[in-house]
Amino acid sequence: MSGAALAVVVVVVFLLALYLLQRYGDLRKQQRVVLLGTLLSWYLCFLIVFILPLDVSTIWFGFVYLTVNSSPLSDNLQAVVPKCEEPWSYIPDGILPVFWRVVYWTSQFLTWMLLPFMQSYARAGAFSRMGKMKTALIENAIYYGTYLLIFISLLIYLAAHPKWTLTWTQLQTIGITAANTWGLFLLVLLLGYGLVEIPRSYWLSSSPDYLLAKTYFKAAKIAVEKAEAEENLVDVMEEVAGVHESIRHNHSLRKCVDTILTKCPVEYQEEIGRNVENSGGEPSVIPTKKSLINLHKKVISAVQRHGQTRVQWSILSDQAFHLEDVTKSRSSPTRQFTHSFLVTPSSWIRRFIYTSTVEWYWECVFRQGFCRFVAVLLCLLSAAVVWSECTFFSTHPVLSLFAVFIQAAEKHYNYIWIEMACFASILFMCVCVYSTVFSIRFFNYYYLVPHHQTDAYSLQFSGMLFCRLTPPLCLNFLGLIHMDSAISHQDRIQTSYTSIMGSMRLLSFISDGFYIYYPMLVLLLCLATFYKLGSRCLNLLGFHQYVSDDDLISDLVDEGRELIRRGQMILSSYLAWRERYGVQGASGRSRASYTELKDNQNSPVTETKRSGTSDRQIQFLIVFLSLIAAT
Repeated sequence: MSGAALAVVVVVVFLLALYLLQRYGDLRKQQRVVLLGTLLSWYLCFLIVFILPLDVSTIWFGFVYLTVNSSPLSDNLQAVVPKCEEPWSYIPDGILPVFWRVVYWTSQFLTWMLLPFMQSYARAGAFSRMGKMKTALIENAIYYGTYLLIFISLLIYLAAHPKWTLTWTQLQTIGITAANTWGLFLLVLLLGYGLVEIPRSYWLSSSPDYLLAKTYFKAAKIAVEKAEAEENLVDVMEEVAGVHESIRHNHSLRKCVDTILTKCPVEYQEEIGRNVENSGGEPSVIPTKKSLINLHKKVISAVQRHGQTRVQWSILSDQAFHLEDVTKSRSSPTRQFTHSFLVTPSSWIRRFIYTSTVEWYWECVFRQGFCRFVAVLLCLLSAAVVWSECTFFSTHPVLSLFAVFIQAAEKHYNYIWIEMACFASILFMCVCVYSTVFSIRFFNYYYLVPHHQTDAYSLQFSGMLFCRLTPPLCLNFLGLIHMDSAISHQDRIQTSYTSIMGSMRLLSFISDGFYIYYPMLVLLLCLATFYKLGSRCLNLLGFHQYVSDDDLISDLVDEGRELIRRGQMILSSYLAWRERYGVQGASGRSRASYTELKDNQNSPVTETKRSGTSDRQIQFLIVFLSLIAAT
């Protein structure tokens, strides 16, 4: 089995990263370079998480093997040490150091150099590759210039320090330490939020009434965003129509206009073509190429945002219909789950296994208990993480729970238990951090939307965050289990991953100060998240978050309930008409596409929402600072 576990993990992690990219990105329409960069960044980060437990068990086996076969203690140790057999996941010597070096430096090149450039490249409105590259270089000049200034300042500081000799190895270690310090700063913020929010979300999801009220609240918000996106798209299409009419087919800029038209929705392309054929007036002022570039960028953004809001509205409508069905079916005397709309079984699982009776027992009986059981388990894990983060610096006695578990497994030479304990621990921490990355939103600048609706900028930004968060997350985990000597100050075996990171003792004020005491802040962040201090602050600033004891939130819930009711009436009328006249079309849960509302955004709550979205840049800054406070 030598190296087999590594090969299996490499393949499985690639499939996982590809699945997530397929879920959030559009493999058919988005640029290949964007998809490749995002896939590679996610893949490398997931690899680090999945391979690290194998590194721990492999290094421990190597230590035991060398100890048993060393002289003159081998005879004594053979009596107490079990037969030294290779674990099934053993990775041969020399593979992991090379593997970590390639994975780490590739991910760092992606996050600090390539992905920022590709973000600007994907958002550029230029019509040629060279034009997009020029725009990307100009936009990133300040970004790269800042890093260059910091690097030069660091070189001058190291060269002037009398105790340090400037070598390439030390320079690498200092660079790695600086990157990990930046990542740890953000990591603790996201981890403190996820440790509380994930168990709480499972506990609250056991109540269909709570989920339904929150879905109504989200529907009210997304209805406003959907109306704004449609209005913005109409305005942009009017600009495109004017440009299409002013630039004739024999003009040098006509290719640029045709490129813009290909990015427009089909129905608008046809409408623009008909309007130009019917118009016989004089052409308006011919725009410049720079204005066409800006228009191209606006078209891409408007079409993307319009598609996102439509999909989000469809998803929320389906969720609301389903939760309303759950509420109605709980009182069913026949113990049959009743759907508001006829659902035709489309698979043998739905037809023979997950029947209406099984669905009723799951949704109305067992689901509540299951969600609360999972929530309790996650609460215990969160408590263990918080306790370990606050006590992992203590080695005598050992207070970190993760270190206790791993050392107990080491004493019994149980490599499978070592790998399972490491994998479960680090996976839970990764879920807490990564789920926050997938759920946070900075207006329309960064937002991961499922069902292939995430734009290129958000995909690459998530890849940058993953590459910056994963290395410090793994180092923090190794510190929790006392396998990082720079933090635990113990003369213990070091993993291959730690050896690649270098010795942080070179910067003692970081290894003995920041890396030990800053993670304790996770306790305060958990308390702030538990009492929803961030959400309450955002509500005071006018950015509404779901808080059940707020009057304005109750108004939004009522508005969302009314919007869903109107959508349900529209869909019922459509299905009745289709059944009456025998029209073939979509059925079942594809119903939400018929519930799009276009002219019911005139409530007082809606007007309040619109009045708070005038200056996007100021809002972005406020929400960014507020989200940091929330986490």
